[in-house]
Amino acid sequence: MALHVPKAPGVSQMLKDGVRFFSGLEEAVFRNITACNTFARSVRTAYGPNGMNKMVINHLEKLFVTSDAATIIKELDVEHPAAKLLILASEMQEAEVGDGTNFVIIFAGALLEAAEELLRLGITTSEIVEGYELALDKVLEELPKLVIYEAKDYRDINQVKAGIKTAVMSKQYGKENFITDLVCQACIAILPKSDSENNKSFNVDNIRICKILGSGLHSSQVVKGMVFQRQVEGHVTKAVSAKIAVYSCPVDITQTETKGTVLITTADELLNFSRGEENLLESQIKAIADSGATVIVSGGKFGDMALYFVNKYNMMAVRVPSKFDLRRLCKAVKATALPKLVPPSKEELGCADNVYVMELGDTIGVVFELHEEERSISTIVIRGSTDNYMDDIERAIDDGVNTFKAITRDNRFLPGAGATEVELAAKIATYADTIPGLEQYAVRKFSTALEIFPKTLSENSGTHACELLSKLYALHKEGKRNYGFDVESSGVASVIDAEKSEIFDLYLTKFWAFKYAVNVACTVLKIDQIIMAKTVGGPKLPGEKSNSDDES
Repeated sequence: MALHVPKAPGVSQMLKDGVRFFSGLEEAVFRNITACNTFARSVRTAYGPNGMNKMVINHLEKLFVTSDAATIIKELDVEHPAAKLLILASEMQEAEVGDGTNFVIIFAGALLEAAEELLRLGITTSEIVEGYELALDKVLEELPKLVIYEAKDYRDINQVKAGIKTAVMSKQYGKENFITDLVCQACIAILPKSDSENNKSFNVDNIRICKILGSGLHSSQVVKGMVFQRQVEGHVTKAVSAKIAVYSCPVDITQTETKGTVLITTADELLNFSRGEENLLESQIKAIADSGATVIVSGGKFGDMALYFVNKYNMMAVRVPSKFDLRRLCKAVKATALPKLVPPSKEELGCADNVYVMELGDTIGVVFELHEEERSISTIVIRGSTDNYMDDIERAIDDGVNTFKAITRDNRFLPGAGATEVELAAKIATYADTIPGLEQYAVRKFSTALEIFPKTLSENSGTHACELLSKLYALHKEGKRNYGFDVESSGVASVIDAEKSEIFDLYLTKFWAFKYAVNVACTVLKIDQIIMAKTVGGPKLPGEKSNSDDES
C-alpha cells in the first residue's frame, strides 16, 4: 500500500506543485527594484529634445523608430510584473494628459533606486513610503507657487503657441515652430465661436492626420475639414456649396430579399426586363438629385449602371469604405447615414463649402471643406520622405493636440528645462530638516531623485551633469528660480532663463506625473512576497522561450 508523503512545511504545503514563491528583501523587494530600474534606464536616454531614438520591432515585425516613451512601452512586450506596474502608471498619465509618460517612468525608477539604498541601511519600507507621501504632499503644495505663465485666451494663437511649443520640441527639436503652427491652426479652427458652450468638450479625435508620402515636412498643411486618400468614383471632381447625401449601403440595383426565377420566352420580354431595372435605378438616382444633393457618399460600392446615372445627373460620387470614417463624416457635415437608397429629406442632407479632389505628389485625396461656423473637424496633412518619419511627426502633433486640450482645462504653465525640478528639490531638502522621524531620510532621497531630470537633460546633450547642478542650485539660491538647462549648449553646462526663452511645461502634466510616479513607486515598495502559479501548457520544448525573466 502506497503511503502519502506530506510536503515540506511552508507555503508550498498549501499550494499546487510548480508554484514559485519569493519573499523578503533580497528575493522580492530588491528583485522588483532592479527590474524597474533597468526599464527606467532604458527609456531615460530618450528624454528631452536631445533624447536618442529607440528602434523597436514588435511581434508583427513592424518597425518603430521613435523617442516617444508612450509608443516604446506600448510595443515592448514586458513580462516582469513590477515593470508592468510602471507601464500601467505611464499609460494612465497618457490617458489623463496625453504627455509626460517618460517623466513618470524616470521619476518612479529614481525613487525606487533611492529606496534601495535606504533599505540596505535598515530603514523599513513603511517609513520610506510615508516619507515619499509626505514629500509628494509638499510638492503638490509648492507647484502652484511656481506658475510663471497662463494662456488666458486659448483662441489667441500666440498665447497658445508658447505653451504647446515645448511639448512638440521634446519630440521634434528644430522643427517645433512649424509643427506648433500647424497644431494651433487646426485646434483653434474647430473651437466653438461662443464662450457659452462647454469649453472642456474639446475632442482630440476631431484633429485628423493624413500622411502623404513625398516632398518634405514644410509642405505639410492644415485642411479645415476632412481628407480621404481616395479617388472619386465618377467624372465630377468638384462641388461648391455642396449638399451631401450619405448612404451606408451600396449605390447599386437593389437586391431582392428572396431569390426568384423569371421565365423569359421572347427577346422583347428580356429587353423590357432589363429596361425595367434601368428605369427603376434611374428613378432612384433622379429622386436623390431632385432632393438637392450634389454629392453622394457611400459606405459600399457604386455599381456601373448607378455610376452612369450619377454622372448623368451631374453628381459627385465618393466611396468611404470605413464605417468609422463614414460616422465621422456624418458628424462633420451634419448628415444622417441612410441604410437604403431612398431620397434624403432636408434634415438628412449634410452640407459643406467645397468638396474637391486634391492631388499631392502621386497621391489623390478627396477634401470636404466645411463652413467656418459649423466646422468641427480639421485635418493636418503631413508630408515626408518615409513612413517612419511621418509616424514620428504624427506623435509630436498628438502631444501638441493633447497639450491644447489640457490648456482648455487648466491654462497654467511651469518653467521648463529642469528649472521646476531643481526648485522643488531645494524646497524638499529644506522641508526634510523639519521632519523629526526616520521619514526625513526618505524625504531627502525624494529631493535627490528630483535631480534626475536636469541630469538626464545634461547627459543626453553630452555635458557634465554635476557642473550643471551646482550652477542651477547657486542661481536658485539667489532667487532665480526660472533658470534651467540650455540644451543648445555644446560641451559646456550652460543655463537659460526658461521664462524669457518661453520654455514652459504644462502644470497638469507635472501635477499628475508626480502623483502617478510616487504612487507606483510606493506600490512596488509595499510588495514583500511574489507567488507565481505554475504556467499552463506543460513543459517547454527545447529552445522555446520561457514566459518569465525568473525562469532559467
